[in-house]
Amino acid sequence: MTYEDDKPVVGKGIGRRVIQAMQEMYGKGELAGKALAYDGGKSLFTIGALPEARSNFVVVLNDMPAPRPIGGVGTSTNDPPKESKRAKPNYGVKTIKVELCFATKLPIESIQSALQGRETDSTTEALRVLDIVLRQNAAKRNCLLVRQSFFYGEPKSFFDLGGYVQGCRGYHSSFRTTKDALSLNVDVSTTITIQPGPVIEFLLQNQNCKHSGQIDWPKANRVLKNLRVKIHNQQEYKISGLSEKICAKQMFTLKPKAGQVGDPVEITVQEYFWKYRGLQLSISNNLPCINVGKPKRPTYYPIELCTLVPLQRYKKALTFSQRSVLVENSRQKPNDRLRTLNDALKICDYDADPFLRECGIMISPKFTQVAGRVLQAPKLKAGNNKDIFPDKGRWNFNGKTFIKPAIVKDWFVVNFSANHDVRVLVQNLMRCGETKGIKFEHPRMLIDEEQAMRREPAAVRVEAMIAEAFKRHEDKKFGKPKFIMCILAERKNSDIYGPWKKKCLSNLGVINQCIAPTRAVNDQYFTNVLLKINAKFGGLNSQLHFEINHAIPMVSNVPTLILGMDVSHPAPGRDDVPSIAAVVGSREWPLISKYQAVVRSQSSRVEMIDALFKPVSTHQPKHSHLLILSNYVFRNLSLYLLCALIRDGVSESQFNQVLNIELDQIIEACKFKKENWRPKFTVIIAQKNHHTRFFQDIKSPYNVPPGTVVDTTVCHPSNYDFYMCPHAGMIGTSRPTHYHVLLDENKFTADQLQEFIHSLSYAYQRSTSAISIVAPVLYAHAAAAQVAQFVKFEDHSETASRQGSSTAADPPPMPQLPRLHEDVSSTMFFC
Repeated sequence: MTYEDDKPVVGKGIGRRVIQAMQEMYGKGELAGKALAYDGGKSLFTIGALPEARSNFVVVLNDMPAPRPIGGVGTSTNDPPKESKRAKPNYGVKTIKVELCFATKLPIESIQSALQGRETDSTTEALRVLDIVLRQNAAKRNCLLVRQSFFYGEPKSFFDLGGYVQGCRGYHSSFRTTKDALSLNVDVSTTITIQPGPVIEFLLQNQNCKHSGQIDWPKANRVLKNLRVKIHNQQEYKISGLSEKICAKQMFTLKPKAGQVGDPVEITVQEYFWKYRGLQLSISNNLPCINVGKPKRPTYYPIELCTLVPLQRYKKALTFSQRSVLVENSRQKPNDRLRTLNDALKICDYDADPFLRECGIMISPKFTQVAGRVLQAPKLKAGNNKDIFPDKGRWNFNGKTFIKPAIVKDWFVVNFSANHDVRVLVQNLMRCGETKGIKFEHPRMLIDEEQAMRREPAAVRVEAMIAEAFKRHEDKKFGKPKFIMCILAERKNSDIYGPWKKKCLSNLGVINQCIAPTRAVNDQYFTNVLLKINAKFGGLNSQLHFEINHAIPMVSNVPTLILGMDVSHPAPGRDDVPSIAAVVGSREWPLISKYQAVVRSQSSRVEMIDALFKPVSTHQPKHSHLLILSNYVFRNLSLYLLCALIRDGVSESQFNQVLNIELDQIIEACKFKKENWRPKFTVIIAQKNHHTRFFQDIKSPYNVPPGTVVDTTVCHPSNYDFYMCPHAGMIGTSRPTHYHVLLDENKFTADQLQEFIHSLSYAYQRSTSAISIVAPVLYAHAAAAQVAQFVKFEDHSETASRQGSSTAADPPPMPQLPRLHEDVSSTMFFC
């Protein structure tokens, strides 16, 4: 698509208008009545070929926005807009040339072949075309499109999150091939948008500022970039950044009027709008300008003239309170969710879509009925050989002790909170610990933070507290403490947590536990804390009955290593922050309840773990799996014969990369340790980020029971996959985990593998309920999250300065995470 001057048409919104107008003008003639599916870019699909392999069309659009802004200042003249060489009317008639060229043929029959187990590359492409039809359907309704999720701008769709940010409810819609038929996967979806309104108001609320003098402008520049604004409620532009100087000092070159003689003069933005636009600015004079031009040709507008337009995604990290509100408002009971989905199907009216009709696709108004089964919860063992029988995926330790309780000695307590009596807290913790079998010695010290330190930065407070504690320790000639309890004032958003964890786990090598109790705490709270402490000390809270009896199919028969792998990525918009890769491995076979972790940083947003194995040299650190495997080999004096690898966070398009990149590195690591060592691998992908939900009944407000497994009807037509919901969904609608078995050299039966996966959901030591995904994967996620706290990346000035001085061709190096201290690296520090 090009304009009359052969400049390309930019923007999916304009492109969709052009294609729609082209179909209206030429649909019954040159387009032969074909329905069109347009992806918003350079691809257009039809059912059957057009009459000509190459065709040219001319489309005339009314009310088209001008390609260049008016009324802004950059390199400008003082002409009125209609007389300026560059200035254009805000809206007008545009003539656009469209050229269609035949590219390739995609057989729609490939979908039917996939349903019969013969999937090809054409199947993926055909499904992509059908998904494009769904996006096109939503675009015609002026929805915000986020991949295959669509969001309407109706007022009832929004809920306030604070900070001028709002949640927006919508729905997900995509086609999938399943065992019985082509299926439409529809689900409720939620995204984050910016509240429309004045830019200055957004910045004040987003940064929690009382006045503009408190605004962090470098941060504002990052947040505003690429957002769309309207000027005087007329023309819409995309923000490219902020001016370097304030409005009253930002200069630009003003050229003389057309036909007049004179030299260009330098003028400020403020002076220009006062002299030539008749606008007396009220708040913008001492603030940066909004730049809607290009880096070399900026176009400035005072910030008070700019208004954010609706339906723009907010891609920055949310605060703890915003996340809490988002989660609370995103929850729906199963029957409410079904009602919402039924309403969405009626609104979409896919059966009326001409492209789907030409394909012969009709959407059933009824949801798919599936057959499932419920696995029995495994029996657990507590201390003194007492049995635990989980009820609806839950259990407790009332009247029971931990099966392997720890001994806690050589410890002290530090208190960063002024809200608690430390001595009472410690007494209650020790008392509750004794009922669970944990033997606590009295703490050596109880240290309260000095009130004068509470205004200092978090890192300074941590260093001061540690220095004071160790000084007292040395004065009393104590050795290195084995455990430190840290009391925080806030639970989730404490700025002490990150520096504290880094100090203890990386610098000191001391097991530690942070707590932030409310004023009223009970034994249940202390029990939850003790679950974590006991696991960190190498104890076990409970064990699976058949784990103790060595009765786990396959796993108990031969030495087995269970690996859980996950990669966590930085918040949106922070490409200067590395991704964190974590690998956990089981310890002390035949146990499946003990693990250790290795965590490394890697390039930002890279999903594949590319440093699982590198040969060891004096100049090269050991990497993830080599370190894990060597630890297990030397401790157990045997080589594992079976390896179950469970990988989280991988999309279906990356399955082959898991086998060809990650698994190959693990196999190389095995060969490095011993030439003929080649365990048999079972490789499983665990997916939580999907849109399949199961319901007991249309009217039931209850979730499917814990242990529900579905491996028919909605699963892949040829690959081995299944859905499992081992946990009790008490709030909202349960999300099952979708397991894909990519490789099974150990030849588990379906029952054996599903029972094994189900059991691993009961092996999570920091919980007294079944979890929604297997313990090794959740441990990997927790390890990555905790080590990421070592560095406050959002305030990492060194990284920020590198980012500012680097170019696209020379991206800034990723900051390396501090390594775990050897004294804690083999513990379950992540519990």
